[in-house]
Amino acid sequence: MNQRNVFDGSLTSDPDPSGVERSSNILFAGGSLRQVFSEIVGKSETMEAVLQTVGKIARSDAPVLIRGESGTGKELIAKALHRMSSRASRRLVSLNCSAIPENLLESELFGYVKGAFTGADKTRKGYFEEANGGTLFLDEIGDMPIALQAKLLRVLQEKQFVPIGSTEPRFADVRIITATNVDLDDAVGKQKFRSDLYYRLNVLPIALPPLRERKGDVRLLLDHTLNLFNQTHSLNNPCFFSNDAYLCLERYNWPGNVRELINLIERLVVMSGGGEIDILALPTEYKLIKAGASAKVVEPSFFFPEAAGLLPETLAVELLPANGLNLETYIEQLENTLIMQALERTGNNKNQAAKLLGLNRTTLVERIKKRKLVPLNAPSKEL
Repeated sequence: MNQRNVFDGSLTSDPDPSGVERSSNILFAGGSLRQVFSEIVGKSETMEAVLQTVGKIARSDAPVLIRGESGTGKELIAKALHRMSSRASRRLVSLNCSAIPENLLESELFGYVKGAFTGADKTRKGYFEEANGGTLFLDEIGDMPIALQAKLLRVLQEKQFVPIGSTEPRFADVRIITATNVDLDDAVGKQKFRSDLYYRLNVLPIALPPLRERKGDVRLLLDHTLNLFNQTHSLNNPCFFSNDAYLCLERYNWPGNVRELINLIERLVVMSGGGEIDILALPTEYKLIKAGASAKVVEPSFFFPEAAGLLPETLAVELLPANGLNLETYIEQLENTLIMQALERTGNNKNQAAKLLGLNRTTLVERIKKRKLVPLNAPSKEL
């Protein structure tokens, strides 16, 4: 089974269910950075700067802290760091600190011995032990409980840990890579994150740019992802974008970054079934052009500044197309788009998504099921 790369849409093998990934022994030994990062789509100066940084620090064993908004590809960069490191022949173990309940996170990290607590009927290795000799990637480190932060700091300082229920310390030969979309400087100021742990993790920082700051990369990503889904869905008549659709999507702000782009393109490919994807196929929010304090819906090419020789501020665009529309279908499509955005923003947590939409959770689940928007058993932060 395959999964899509959250950064650029490429297909990679599913990781081991335990979170352990076995990496091929590919070491960085000179050559073009673009060859090494062939799976990363984009040629903007901001991304090239990130790749240069990764190339410089990959061989070090010092901790790396990757910052970036949700959907910018922090896990992909962590995998690239491991693949280019001297530890590439060993394991990369990934753990999302926000996806595991606080009372279970410690046992996941450090493991436990038989009889350590009720239900511990056998000894289990933790992620530190699984990653021995390799790399441990802790995603969403900003969500780690403050009490556990102290224990992590001690492991980083002493290079050893003690499984729950044991008195025998074990050596921790791992490189630590962490990632967060939280402002850790602000979290430290509010005493939600330990300053000493922050300084210990932030030895080699990497800042990933949001998609809106990657000038020129949107069209490359659109073409790459569209080609991917044309192949994935085996379309006899491959999809392609009209020029108007390109212009709309290049103007869009992409708050969900590359992950949002991938989800949108797959939706458009599935719904179109092949052929041209025009501006009319785009959800409403992707047709908006900001003009001062207002935002107006864009219709086909004669409404674009490039086509009319006008600036966005001079456009006079109406919501209702000249040839009319099916209001019931339009409203349903708008609802579907807002539901998908709420689920994306909350990590598929239906309780939080329902609150954002002002709906009861039951009502939201019924609409998702009826309209087949997302699988009800999709991965979720809802615990």
